Amino acid sequence: MRVDEFDFELPQDCIALRPANPRDSARLLVIRPDEPLTDDRVSSLASCLKPGDVLVLNDTKVIPAQLEGLRLPRSPEFPPAKISATLHMRISGGVWDAFIRPAKKIQVGDQLVFEKDGVSLHAEVSRKGDAGEVQLVFLLNAAELDAALFAVGHIPLPPYIASKRAEDNHDKADYQTIYAREDGAVAAPTAGLHFTEDLFASLSAKGITTQFVTLHVGAGTFLPVKADDTTDHKMHFETGTVSQKVADNLNRARANGGRVVSVGTTSLRLLESAAGEDGTLSAFHGATDIFITPGYKFRIVDILMTNFHLPRSTLMMLVSAFSGLETMRAAYRHAIATGYRFYSYGDASLLFRQDQT
Repeated sequence: MRVDEFDFELPQDCIALRPANPRDSARLLVIRPDEPLTDDRVSSLASCLKPGDVLVLNDTKVIPAQLEGLRLPRSPEFPPAKISATLHMRISGGVWDAFIRPAKKIQVGDQLVFEKDGVSLHAEVSRKGDAGEVQLVFLLNAAELDAALFAVGHIPLPPYIASKRAEDNHDKADYQTIYAREDGAVAAPTAGLHFTEDLFASLSAKGITTQFVTLHVGAGTFLPVKADDTTDHKMHFETGTVSQKVADNLNRARANGGRVVSVGTTSLRLLESAAGEDGTLSAFHGATDIFITPGYKFRIVDILMTNFHLPRSTLMMLVSAFSGLETMRAAYRHAIATGYRFYSYGDASLLFRQDQT
């Protein structure tokens, strides 16, 4: 499909720079194919679901993966240069793939130093790609590096927020789900940012259960689709885990008539990667680059809770595959016209899957 089919005009004042407070007071647009749109609130999520349904949430935890520093001089002809790196996927203990700017100032073998408040972190560029991607080798083991990142790094706010304001102390809490526990993400699973203890209690009271999976969200989620056609786009990899216990619980719930409700596109991409063609979920641990566009046959997810996405993005393609392109075009026109807030700190939508028969 042509990428411009997923384009739309979004006024800048629709982009949320701060989250709703409290979190579950955000608006919720309920989208059922071939039915009228419904305006609601996240706090009323339980009323949109049924007893026996199971929410699947991504418990990844955002780490301070944005680094500011210098490329050290190679020679008198190449003095130090300021650089910015965003880690996006851990390859091994001290080795990360990263996006770096300005990429033209970086070569394989360059020595980099990142500093903050007197703490220094050193790395060497071991590989460089064609689009600003590099592999960084830090001279620390995994535990030492993680501690150093918390001392030197910054919360990697999405570019559409970072371009409008600086990170502050509020973001350290706001850009993290209340159930985050597995360090490794460099972007938040943003649908989960709406959840509160009160919301979990209301879901439980109705007989709606929860399961947790882990997909470490990478900065590649914000990369623009530069290809003209979806078949030419190369999807980024992310690392995830579905435990055997979670797989068994979800298979049992579905066998008993419950629906799988994915909280976020990250949970959905992981579940669809771990599910067989017959819809049976298996334990999974590894990397996935699943790219979902219209025409994809969903295997396990019945309902998707997600925020409003960027035009021409892979996530706009995913939601169009889930509920139908025309349905999503109409929903987004309604959201813009009625003042919904977009992107990571914005409002949410609840999508019911279009008929796949």
